[in-house]
Amino acid sequence: MEIVLTDRGGPEKLRIADTDAPEPGRGEVRVRVLASGVSFAEVQMLSHRYPMQPKYPFVPGYDLVGEVTSLGPDVSGVAVGDRVAALMVTGAWRTHVVVKAGRVVPVPDGLDTGVAAAATMNGVTAWQMVHQTAEVRPGQTVLVHGASGGVGTLLVQLAVAAGATVLGTASSAKHEAVRALGATPIDYRTEDVATRVLELAPGGVDAVFDHLGGDSLQVSYDLLADGGILVNYGSATTLHDNNHWLVPYLRTMRRFASWWLAKPLGKARGRRASFYYVKAGPAFNHALAEVYRLVAEGWLVPPIDKRLPMTEAAEGLRLLIAGKATGKIVLVA
Repeated sequence: MEIVLTDRGGPEKLRIADTDAPEPGRGEVRVRVLASGVSFAEVQMLSHRYPMQPKYPFVPGYDLVGEVTSLGPDVSGVAVGDRVAALMVTGAWRTHVVVKAGRVVPVPDGLDTGVAAAATMNGVTAWQMVHQTAEVRPGQTVLVHGASGGVGTLLVQLAVAAGATVLGTASSAKHEAVRALGATPIDYRTEDVATRVLELAPGGVDAVFDHLGGDSLQVSYDLLADGGILVNYGSATTLHDNNHWLVPYLRTMRRFASWWLAKPLGKARGRRASFYYVKAGPAFNHALAEVYRLVAEGWLVPPIDKRLPMTEAAEGLRLLIAGKATGKIVLVA
């Protein structure tokens, strides 16, 4: 079984199809998928707004947790029966997948499969941005846009654990959840975010994590204190733009270029702007192992809004599009 995105449109464009279990090739393993997350990337793919996405039809699914069922030639360090995770970008929403053995990461014994799925892409994204891109330190103040989302909830927890004061934007219905994570909520629907941030942090913030893109980037950059960093990891506000998917990214590059040029001119005040995107490889594997350790030890809790059968992937996308999810929506086999 596989979930196929047949064409541009909404969740109704998903179809359930039969498929055979593929055989792994040299250096590959076959994995029976147990769980996979629903992410904003799939929402963008509905409208053909995700960078370099495949042509329709294709199988979505950014990440997975599953059980190894078969090994190809020249595979070592992985055994049949191992529970593993992998970053796929597309192709995870099916019963079985084939993936290179070097791209699978062991899932600790005792860690719930759905929780592991909720922590895979989102956990690495948040961990790398907090600890490697922004290098959040004790005493700093950071702003997390979308603090109730799948990545946002983990950004808040990791920044709080790093000793930072965290401000987080969210709708009013999700403020209690954001407070419970240790952040001060700001209602992006009824408050002027920039005004409220400067009331709480008059000197500006040391880091902003911005998944919104578009015009939000200038506002975020202007909120930085001297030496602060803006980390952009998405373009959610451009989802419904009526142009080529590349246009928002070109506009963002121009904006970033102006900030980079301000540095040699002495106008940057030490402020920086950085792109982030999650990618498979040794760095991802290392970060995911650390994320799983934090989750297993109870230091990091990936909130799961709903667990749905994989056959209900369309409903998961509808919930995400409607903004009704707090934390991650997980599809289970």
